[in-house]
Amino acid sequence: MTADRELLTILTRIADALDKLAPEKKNAGPSLEGADAFAWEPEENRLIPVPEVSRVEIGLLRGVDHVRDILLENTQRFASGLPANNALLWGARGMGKSSLVKAVHAEINAADPGRLALIEIHREDIDTLPRLMSAIRQSGRRTIIFCDDLSFDHDDTSYKSLKAVLEGGIEGRPANVIFYATSNRRHLMPRDMMENERSTAINPSEAVEEKVSLSDRFGLWLGFHKCSQQDYLDMIAAYAAHHELKISEEELNAGAIEWAATRGGRSGRVAWQYIQDVAGRLGQPLSGGK
Repeated sequence: MTADRELLTILTRIADALDKLAPEKKNAGPSLEGADAFAWEPEENRLIPVPEVSRVEIGLLRGVDHVRDILLENTQRFASGLPANNALLWGARGMGKSSLVKAVHAEINAADPGRLALIEIHREDIDTLPRLMSAIRQSGRRTIIFCDDLSFDHDDTSYKSLKAVLEGGIEGRPANVIFYATSNRRHLMPRDMMENERSTAINPSEAVEEKVSLSDRFGLWLGFHKCSQQDYLDMIAAYAAHHELKISEEELNAGAIEWAATRGGRSGRVAWQYIQDVAGRLGQPLSGGK
């Protein structure tokens, strides 16, 4: 018995030693399986599936018809394996920039389920974009990488990673990946940042060009501007009809104009907030989100 125990002890030590020598199991890496939309979690090197995306139906987006058609056509070409451009959606707040990206993704997949993946990357994780794109390249699945409210502040150098990934580098942008971003700034940089570069550089024009050229990596610049009162009322009417709100057009419009006045402006976001208020006052639930 003593000999058996000694042998067992020796074997256990050998097993422990072999475990320590064995290489650590590597993370399998991000997976695009099991969903159509994902959130990028760089610290864990994985994509978190999003079962239900908060989005607006493309038919409810009013006042942005021109840019809607351009982005939809560009995305359809990309999903079909044809050449397409990265897109920067810039302009007024609350006019449906991020809503349009999500609506276009849904429209493509409605016709062909699972055809296109959507990955959201947060602004603060932009420097991990090369790693994410490399992983997606290997999957082969057609994918939109989406960054909402993209901009860069003073002393922020992560924009260089974005520039390199979008077009530069030896490998270039993966054929199965396209990058869509929204921003309130057309050039993604604050004006005083560019002016400071101009004033301190040996060659001011080159310093500013280095900053501004980031926007040039986007083949599509789609501008969103403040909406007219008629566009605003059209948004309200579309939402009210979609959710079957029991209220007269006159009362709805009068309340919408007053609501916009108290908010200091008109936008798609203001329109949606008003519709929520109306539905709440009427005691009617909204039918499945926006």
